[in-house]
Amino acid sequence: MRSRKTPPVHDIDRDPRVRFAGEREELSAATLERAASPTGEAKERRLMYSRSELANGFRQLGVVPGDTIMLHASVRAVGEVAGGPDQIHLALKDALTTDGTLMMYASCPRYYDEVGRGHLTPAEERELVEKLPAFDPLTARADRENGALVELLRSYPGALVNPHVARFVVWGRHAHHLIESQPWDYAFGSGSALDRFTALGGKVLLLGSDHDNVTFLHYAEHIVDIPEKRVARYRVPIEIDGSCTWRAMEEVDTNLGAHANWPDRFFARLVDTYLTRTNNAGARVGDAPSFLFDARGLLALALDVMKAVAADPRAADTLVPSLSPPPVTTSA
Repeated sequence: MRSRKTPPVHDIDRDPRVRFAGEREELSAATLERAASPTGEAKERRLMYSRSELANGFRQLGVVPGDTIMLHASVRAVGEVAGGPDQIHLALKDALTTDGTLMMYASCPRYYDEVGRGHLTPAEERELVEKLPAFDPLTARADRENGALVELLRSYPGALVNPHVARFVVWGRHAHHLIESQPWDYAFGSGSALDRFTALGGKVLLLGSDHDNVTFLHYAEHIVDIPEKRVARYRVPIEIDGSCTWRAMEEVDTNLGAHANWPDRFFARLVDTYLTRTNNAGARVGDAPSFLFDARGLLALALDVMKAVAADPRAADTLVPSLSPPPVTTSA
């Protein structure tokens, strides 16, 4: 495994270990700006970023017209944006052009996919079955834990969603193709939006987000051939013939992980190992430390490592420690 060399002082902004260490230690923005300057002088702090500046940032990161991108984002990490946070997804669309495709994971509001998983009491489950309305994929808000930007994208004209609690928001050239069909069970596996995203040669874009939240790796968990996979079975309220019906559903467990041998922050360690091995130092878009990488490349690494770790948990020792810390609070 190749390790990244410590950069010279003027390249501190290009090294994710320095960026995230700075977040842990609460280094001031002025300190980071001064370190990023070859002269050591602090740059003038900008009040906000424009849509065009963010679009240029995405292009400098490597986004090109026609890309198919799955985005994970923290609005807060980007900094103040002129015109409000909708300008972030609009800027990315500018970089992609109408030949490109944008995808984010919205999921569903709290409780819709929790009855039967085993972490609620019988009384809590009875109350949910009594009170929760049928899930409406067209109007239900995105899961708040997935950040604010996905809900802004979902509710913006031109966005489409698939009719499932494992709900993706899509826009652009391949939007219809990505969600043209959806398996009810094992919704992250074969035949899913993630399956088609992989076939399209999709790229993952992390915009100031925690690297442990890469939904694409649930696809790897679903298709990897390992014994003793954890399977979650639960029920979801949907409308059938005008009434609310609780329908059974199952998936490879996306809450606890696909296997008992998975280490803490396994997804983050897979992502950061892939970034290290591909010498991907990322760049900033706005204020957000950001990374763009090939989904197929990450998948190949993940499948090999998952097989090894399922057989022997010590195989995880080959992964780098997580370079991105868990967020102190839910990212916006």
